[in-house]
Amino acid sequence: MTAPATAPATMRGAYLPGDSTAVLRELPVPAPGHGQLLLRVEASGICGSDIGYIYREHKTHKGVDGPAYRGVVAGHEPAGTVLAAGPGCRRFGPGDRVLVYHIAGCGQCANCRAGQMISCADERHREAYGWQRDGGHAGFLLAEESTLIPLPEELSFVDGALIACGVGTAYEGLLRLAVSGADDLLAVGLGPVGLAAGMLGRGLGARRIVGVERSPLRREWARSLGLFDAVVDADEALDAVARETGGRGVSTAIDCSGSAPGRRLAIDAIAEWGRISLVGEGGTLETEVSDALLHKQVTIHASWVTSLQRMEQLTRDLVRWGMRPERIVSDTFSLEEIDAAYRLAAGESRGKVVVVPAGEAP
Repeated sequence: MTAPATAPATMRGAYLPGDSTAVLRELPVPAPGHGQLLLRVEASGICGSDIGYIYREHKTHKGVDGPAYRGVVAGHEPAGTVLAAGPGCRRFGPGDRVLVYHIAGCGQCANCRAGQMISCADERHREAYGWQRDGGHAGFLLAEESTLIPLPEELSFVDGALIACGVGTAYEGLLRLAVSGADDLLAVGLGPVGLAAGMLGRGLGARRIVGVERSPLRREWARSLGLFDAVVDADEALDAVARETGGRGVSTAIDCSGSAPGRRLAIDAIAEWGRISLVGEGGTLETEVSDALLHKQVTIHASWVTSLQRMEQLTRDLVRWGMRPERIVSDTFSLEEIDAAYRLAAGESRGKVVVVPAGEAP
C-alpha cells in the first residue's frame, strides 16, 4: 500500500543528537505495511525521560544493549488522526482519532499478552517510539495497530498526547495505591506527572491532596491549577501534611520526583498502614527500615508507565470525570520551534511542554 494522496511525499522530523539540541531533517513519509497505520500527528509531548536519557547525552536504559536512542525521529507521546491503514488492520481506519501506547512489543511474551508492552521480555522485538523507532515529533507517524488507543471526541489531541505517557504513569501509580475517598494523598515532585497525580487523585476521590515541589516557578503554576489543597516547598511538607491530616500523616503518597530526598519525604509523611507508589525514574531509595517501614506496616509499590488496557480505561475515566489533562500544559510549540521547546523542557518549565506539528492547538 502507498501513502494516501492527502499525505505529501516528504516530511520534517526532529532528532536529538545528544548535545542538548534538537534538529529537523527531511525524510520520506512512510507507507503502512501489514497491521500498520499512517497517522497525521496532531500533538506530541516532551517527556522527562527524553531529556534525561537522550537530549543531553545518549544513555543506556533498562534492557537495552548500548544507548537507548537509535537515531530515530524523537517523541514517544503522540496523538493523531489515522490517514491510511495497511493490510490486516481491523480496528482502526482513516479518520479515527487515536493516541499511541509508546512501546511496540513482541506481542507473544506474558507481559505483552497482558498489555504491558513496556515490560516486553523480547528485546529483539521491543521498540519504543522515539527511541528505537520513529516517534511523534514529525508531521506523520507509522504506528502498529496493536499500540493504538481510541481518543474520545470529548478529549483533545493534546489530552491524548499527555495520556500516552505521563498521565498514564500517574494513573497506574494511583491505581496501585487504590486511592479512594477515604484517603489523603501526597504528591512529591510537581512536574507533569506530579500535576497529573493531583488531577487524577481528585477524580478518584481523595479527600485531601498535598503537593510538594522545590521549584518556586512550578509551585506557582501548580497553585494556579487548583488541583491541590496545599502546595508547599519540601522544607514545609511535613508540617503541611500534619495540618491537613490532623497529625496522622497521609494514607497514600506518590513520588514523582525520582530523587532520594523526595522518596524519603514520602516515607516520612506516610501514616501507619499507609501505601506509597514510586513512579519517578532514576535516583536511589535511602531509608531506615524498622521505624520508617516495618513498624508502621507500610506498603511500597513501584510501577513503570501502565498497561494498554488501563490507558484505554483512563480515557473513559477522564471523560466521566470531566477532566482535561491539557490543563497542565504550560507551553505549546510548533515543530519548527522544536529546539526552543526542548530547551524549555530541559530548563525550568512551569508545566508540560507539547509540540503541535501543525503549529496550532487542535
